[in-house]
Amino acid sequence: MSERPYVLLSCAASIDGYIDDATPNRLLLSNDADFDRVDAERAQCDAILVGSTTIRNDNPRLLVRSQDRRDDRAARGLPATPAKVTITGRGDLDAAAQFFAAGDTEKIVYSATSALDKSRQSVGHVATVVDAGDPVDLSRAMADLASRGIKKLMVEGGSTMHTQFLAAGLADELQLVVAPFFVGDSQAPRFVNDGRFPWTSEHRARLAEVTQIEDVVLLRYALSERYAPK
Repeated sequence: MSERPYVLLSCAASIDGYIDDATPNRLLLSNDADFDRVDAERAQCDAILVGSTTIRNDNPRLLVRSQDRRDDRAARGLPATPAKVTITGRGDLDAAAQFFAAGDTEKIVYSATSALDKSRQSVGHVATVVDAGDPVDLSRAMADLASRGIKKLMVEGGSTMHTQFLAAGLADELQLVVAPFFVGDSQAPRFVNDGRFPWTSEHRARLAEVTQIEDVVLLRYALSERYAPK
């Protein structure tokens, strides 16, 4: 068995690289056709990961929306929605959040050792809480996912998660959707934070595919030799 799952990073950003604005309302960067594409990608994965900040700020359900896709997964002996995974350094999780409450699928929390007791008290009754080191060791978490039979993981954000996976060289594919507008606010969150990444002006990531989806563009990058085109 592979020591880690195939990791697909999925993100939508403005032309100037922001994934939201600085207002309390969630900024819609994509369109219905692309939301359906993301739904199809989810349906082909074994697990979906978001950071604990994304759970607190966006309260995502992370479910496969299409009934046909849910039925297809059931026909293959799979749960209607892939397992949900999150990572927390402080254990600030709410069992009432949609991440935990929505969908009859496995939920896994990788917690820093120092926050393990708090994480188990908060969500141990609705999720599997795993000690992932202190600070959280992504490679350790990925190895644990592989041991649980997770072969393909979709990382949907937010900035901290994308930054950590990319900087650690743990991403195999990036699907980056570019929305046709600017945010122009340095207080808004960006696709990634500061970091040292494997891809530089001397070592460029390979652009594998460009697809126009109505008014947005999907850029598909191959980030490792494991890259598996559809």
